[in-house]
Amino acid sequence: MSKKNVDDYLTEGMYGVRLPKEEERIRFLGTLRERVVIALTIGQVMTDSGIKKLEEAMKQHPKARLIMNGHVSYRFLTEEKALAAKYNIHYTMITNEVHETDIGAVLTYDYAIDKEEIFIKEETAEESEETDNTEKNSSFLAKIKKWFS
Repeated sequence: MSKKNVDDYLTEGMYGVRLPKEEERIRFLGTLRERVVIALTIGQVMTDSGIKKLEEAMKQHPKARLIMNGHVSYRFLTEEKALAAKYNIHYTMITNEVHETDIGAVLTYDYAIDKEEIFIKEETAEESEETDNTEKNSSFLAKIKKWFS
């Protein structure tokens, strides 16, 4: 371990002790990425596009806690709060006046779980059209197969 010099002591005195992975903590509302079960962006929170995935994650992880961004308007967080109450999950509002983040809500633990995929993939209009067309085509083929069976 290296010894601290005078500059280190002065910096700590003026700005506080530097936390490990501070950028990660700023982005994920005070927690580390390795502890996150699922993360919703501010846009997903405001449009409730990730609410079903959040509910599934809450069912699977009943001992987790929900952290929500205090910069998001209260009216957009009502669904998330209702889910937390439904599954008895504690939630906290975090407002960081110094730093901004694109994360709106995070379901997290106090220890590392190292989940690989924590973000919800947003489906574009083209992708949803393709899945609808595939479903229509498969149902049409299924009808033809029934005629010959």
